[in-house]
Amino acid sequence: MSTRIVLCDDHTVLRAGLKMLLDSEPTLKVVGEAADGFDAVRQVVALRPDVAVVDITMPGQDGIAAARQIHRQAPEVRILFLTMHDDPEFVYQALEAGASGYVLKRSAESDLIDAIGAVCRGDAFVGAEPTRQLAADYLARRERGELPVLVESLTTREAVVLRLLALGYTNHEIADELMISVKTVETHRAHILGKLGLHKRAELVRYAQTHGLLAAGTG
Repeated sequence: MSTRIVLCDDHTVLRAGLKMLLDSEPTLKVVGEAADGFDAVRQVVALRPDVAVVDITMPGQDGIAAARQIHRQAPEVRILFLTMHDDPEFVYQALEAGASGYVLKRSAESDLIDAIGAVCRGDAFVGAEPTRQLAADYLARRERGELPVLVESLTTREAVVLRLLALGYTNHEIADELMISVKTVETHRAHILGKLGLHKRAELVRYAQTHGLLAAGTG
């Protein structure tokens, strides 16, 4: 029986190349494709593949947000990120969103098929060499139940703002760093405090330190 795969990436040429690579394997079959984050969720929930191969940078909504929805609505589907981003920040966010694997696009030809096999067996696969130990530590903590469930309720941007606040950035500095308005930063901050049940910056700092959320850096 073939492993059924949905490809989620906004680059048509890349999807075509990946489909050729995967369909050349007799045990793999691409059953669906999506070009944006919203369609990714629709396709995966409707088709219920064995594996969803998801890019991070997609129009509509990013792959991290899409993965969270897929994980909630179709938890049996294994999520494997295929991305150009090798920053530990993104590895952490991918794993927090429910992913089982993380492969860099530059290594797709050598790693992707192995990664699909690994996640289908229930194993984790992280192909980004500089972040493997970081990801392994995270997965071990998740397995032991040491990670805060509430962090999963944060959006990708809120998670970044949380780390910057905990690192001592002011609202104006965060606005400059993320190229957003100060008012937007204040809105994110209010949402973070509300979701985590906290009330002030000092509590945010302690929360981030306690749960290892500063290890991924600022992004």
